[in-house]
Amino acid sequence: MIPPGETIGILGGGQLGRMMAMAAAQLGYRCHIYAPEAVSIAAEVCGGFTCAAWDDAEALARFATDCAVITYEFENVPVAPLVHLGQVRLLPNPSALETAQDRITEKQFIESLEGTPAPYAEVNSPADLAAAIAHIGTPGILKTRRDGYDGKGQWRIMSPADAKNLDLPDKPLVYEGFVDFIAEFSVLLCRGQDGDVRFWDSPVNVHKGGILARSTIPAPAEVLEQVEAARVLARKVADALDYVGVLTLEFFATADGPLVNEIAPRVHNSGHWTIEGAITSQFENHVRAICGLPLGDTALIAHGVEMRNVIGDAAENWEQILSDPANHLHLYGKAAARPGRKMGHVTRLILK
Repeated sequence: MIPPGETIGILGGGQLGRMMAMAAAQLGYRCHIYAPEAVSIAAEVCGGFTCAAWDDAEALARFATDCAVITYEFENVPVAPLVHLGQVRLLPNPSALETAQDRITEKQFIESLEGTPAPYAEVNSPADLAAAIAHIGTPGILKTRRDGYDGKGQWRIMSPADAKNLDLPDKPLVYEGFVDFIAEFSVLLCRGQDGDVRFWDSPVNVHKGGILARSTIPAPAEVLEQVEAARVLARKVADALDYVGVLTLEFFATADGPLVNEIAPRVHNSGHWTIEGAITSQFENHVRAICGLPLGDTALIAHGVEMRNVIGDAAENWEQILSDPANHLHLYGKAAARPGRKMGHVTRLILK
């Protein structure tokens, strides 16, 4: 167990790191951010900040000497340089990063555990794309195998003609067929160092432009019927990776059962509702897990919860949002709003 008063290192300097650091402070821990960006909204609430490139071996080693344990707030941290963290434990372990960073590797891993992803094909050339479309059909979506999130690195293909006019990036790609789904939902769990696993209620998620717009609990009955099967798979994923911390799997609820969309080896936007809506938030339980503490109760504390992302200029309406006393507003401290940028979120508990 890592006692309060020690320092937790966090790789990445965004809003997830910010909220994680705030939960850590409540438990008596100090946090130290490592990020390549000079401006970090996470570092604003932390006791230490190292601004250096991911491949800066000396900076990573110095950072590690200040930390009792290290975690990360997003899954695109390059894995190879992490060897320079030395003997300081990185949780979740690097194999979770390696699995989630490549969409093909991730899908093959899911299949190895008897899970079902959306239909997919590897694409490295226009000929590969044509073959994928012929096999899977349209509509579909072409994605970079690495580094895509919130709709970035993605191209919708509604017909074969769309592919002919597409200037393919010089990156490995994957083509995925569209899924005829009832709804999108998440399974959020936390696994402790002793293997103890706790699940939060699964929210149904609505995306706009590839960005999560709203998460709602409870999910409708047709989704709830698929949650248990999804949890069984999520536990398999956590155990197979010897995972420690919060793990999120995004699913499509379909007529044939739950299909995996993607794995996120970290705290997740669709779990932000847990700050006010659960006995123990995803951020607190992540800190508990990586520090070897007992996990907290994940039960819902209201009849229902709705979490809405505050995106772009909507952040300027904070006064209007707060005019409803039932709203809990979280602004992330980002200086400039722009279309598609997550500026904060609002949580509303349904008490009756």
